[in-house]
Amino acid sequence: MTDPVMERIRSEFDAILPPAAGLTPDEVIAAIKNHQAEGLLFTSGTKFDASFIERLPSHLKVAATCSVGFDHIDVAAAKARGLVVTNTPDVLNNATADMAFMLILAACRRAGEYDRVVRDGWGKFYGMHEFLGTEVSGKTLGIIGMGRIGQAVAQRARGFDMKVVYHNRSRLPAQFEAGATYFEKLEDMLPQSQILTLHAPGGAETSEIVNRDTLALLPRGAVLVNTARGTLVNEEDLIAALNDGHLFAAGLDVFKGEPKPDARFASLPNVVLAPHMGSATFETRTAMGNRCLDNVAAVLAGRPASDPIW
Repeated sequence: MTDPVMERIRSEFDAILPPAAGLTPDEVIAAIKNHQAEGLLFTSGTKFDASFIERLPSHLKVAATCSVGFDHIDVAAAKARGLVVTNTPDVLNNATADMAFMLILAACRRAGEYDRVVRDGWGKFYGMHEFLGTEVSGKTLGIIGMGRIGQAVAQRARGFDMKVVYHNRSRLPAQFEAGATYFEKLEDMLPQSQILTLHAPGGAETSEIVNRDTLALLPRGAVLVNTARGTLVNEEDLIAALNDGHLFAAGLDVFKGEPKPDARFASLPNVVLAPHMGSATFETRTAMGNRCLDNVAAVLAGRPASDPIW
């Protein structure tokens, strides 16, 4: 956690703090038992599955994940156990939207390639026809998942005079659309999406929503950005579309194989990569940590949690 969060933990809670190397699942369980802990703060790197949950002692009342997503949590098992589990919605909207737009710009303008050229010594001028990117301004931005983060990305897109189209489980009220055009069917939106950005939740409904068939519906030369979930994308199909030129580029902050993604992505010059850092600003990570502590403190004081995940 950031320094302000750690200071709050030390001053307000009787807590066991992990070593720099972290704790294994077995060590976490042992610490909870030995300390008679009533609350647990963890991150999306913890596999909070049924086998882990069934090992938790009965005195644990609340578990707060320092993430907005909870794909790493077996919600049904937690509910059956009677454990309050919370997340951190809203506080990371702007940071993640900034990351998405950074990747849009970097992928379209070949920022990763330009950076490598200079680091490798540069050494020649490029002709007017060489090493060209594609403009962001004026393009049509397709958004899959128009929740709070998707809306924040749309707000940024309007500053670049982009037309915004979106696909969502349901249409937003007009005041939240802010001029964006809704498509009930994803297949109808994709042919218009010169740049496509993903902000949908994980789960069976959205698993591999980006695949060979949906990628083929994008206009040739489109750009894909994903700061949501690696499970939204069939990575074999994405790599094929990047290799054959159907996609101009991609910007990826999330992967199926985290923290060891498919090595082929690193070999593709037209991909900008980030190690799942959408919320990684000092301000946002501090707010997330404090949101976790607020939830833990509320439950342990006998009050409802502000952010239960069900």
